[in-house]
Amino acid sequence: MLCALLFITSCGETDKDRINRLVKEWEGKEIKFPSHSIFTVLGKDTVDFTFADADYKVLTYIDSVGCASCKLQLPRWKEWVHEVDSLTGGKVSFIFYFHPKDMKELRYLTRRDGFSYPVCYDEKDELNRLNRFPTEMTFQTFLLDRDNRVVAIGNPVHNPKVKDLYLSLMTGKETSKTTGTTTTVAVNQTTIDFGSFQKTEKQERSFVLTNTGNQLLVIQDVTTSCGCTKVEYCKEPVRLGASLELKVIYEAEQAEHFNKAITIYCNAENSPLRLTVKGNAE
Repeated sequence: MLCALLFITSCGETDKDRINRLVKEWEGKEIKFPSHSIFTVLGKDTVDFTFADADYKVLTYIDSVGCASCKLQLPRWKEWVHEVDSLTGGKVSFIFYFHPKDMKELRYLTRRDGFSYPVCYDEKDELNRLNRFPTEMTFQTFLLDRDNRVVAIGNPVHNPKVKDLYLSLMTGKETSKTTGTTTTVAVNQTTIDFGSFQKTEKQERSFVLTNTGNQLLVIQDVTTSCGCTKVEYCKEPVRLGASLELKVIYEAEQAEHFNKAITIYCNAENSPLRLTVKGNAE
């Protein structure tokens, strides 16, 4: 588990020591749940939600610090829940606890993204008070066993290595999409500046990746730091000498100066590739 978590970032020795400490601290630890948690769908309809009998549970806790949309990534959670259900026959429970700074914003985001899974809006932050989770978002998602003990830690929708780890543990099968061979990649630019524009105007620009190595280039996943930033690209492997366009679509949620990260996981020697889009939505 530690080896897989070390792929979360390009880390120095200090980061490795910190990850090692967190893994040792949380592995096998029992997660305690509040005695009375209310789960709702789309922020309005209360549902009778139970997860006690599930062999595995994925618990994610979102605190009230920073950009809610960036942390939630609800469309990616929807995709991954569907993938896990198809691989496990629906035998894995997903437990979402959100500690809201702005309840109206969270309800809006769940409705906007059609996130119809049960969610607990933990206004008193009871789950965190019981367990004292790490402050970093990366370490606020857990794979639990039937007894609510931590099997693995890490956010699968933000990192494909963690996703592979969770799927392997839940299914007992190797699920990594890594090709086993590496290539080299050239990027036409690492930053796109959208400049100033009206917040209601959708922005579109593109990065171009060129396979400069001797093997096929395989994109394993592309993640963004905010739900307002989406990336569209062809999923087919890129031939030697060929290029791949990554179309970036930015739709502002509010007027702001922004600086958003795009992370590309692939079989390049310098993976993950980190790109940036910035600008001023007025």
